[in-house]
Amino acid sequence: MNPRKKVDLKLIIVGAIGVGKTSLLHQYVHKTFYEEYQTTLGASILSKIIILGDTTLKLQIWDTGGQERFRSMVSTFYKGSDGCVLAFDVTDLESFEALDIWRGDVLAKIVPMEQSYPMVLLGNKIDLADRKVPQEVAQGWCREKDIPYFEVSAKNDINVVQAFEMLASRALSRYQSILENHLTESIKLSPDQSRSRCC
Repeated sequence: MNPRKKVDLKLIIVGAIGVGKTSLLHQYVHKTFYEEYQTTLGASILSKIIILGDTTLKLQIWDTGGQERFRSMVSTFYKGSDGCVLAFDVTDLESFEALDIWRGDVLAKIVPMEQSYPMVLLGNKIDLADRKVPQEVAQGWCREKDIPYFEVSAKNDINVVQAFEMLASRALSRYQSILENHLTESIKLSPDQSRSRCC
């Protein structure tokens, strides 16, 4: 019997203030929604264990504050992350327009900076009637950047699990690929061409 592999992954959730990042995270981890939340200052961390295929994943999900004045502090939390949830509020056009800045901040902190870093975009609050960001516009933004897009509702638990698990799956694939490449690189044998003779 083959024991399950265990992998720890660090995921981050970023976006403008008030888009529902904390609500999305609590819905995913605890299956709860609270009408009232306090603004996240800095970051808070929740964990969830899931099973993907033959791997047990411990997800450490960092909920980051969306306030402009904390942006430089919050961006330090991006380092070492394995994947990112970008979130915006479909009823708030400014939160959508700020996505390029949030995405750029995250990619600037990833070492090495790479386009294959796993991200998903969540358009939250689809349960509300006063939508300002059309689904087609969000999908177009994602197509340009090759990022999966989910229309979600933290309140009504629509597509929340699917979005987080797609990110976890992509982050696991990237993790395994990096590990495989590292192992391959570390065991390459090449003849030593710089042999020098003594005496």
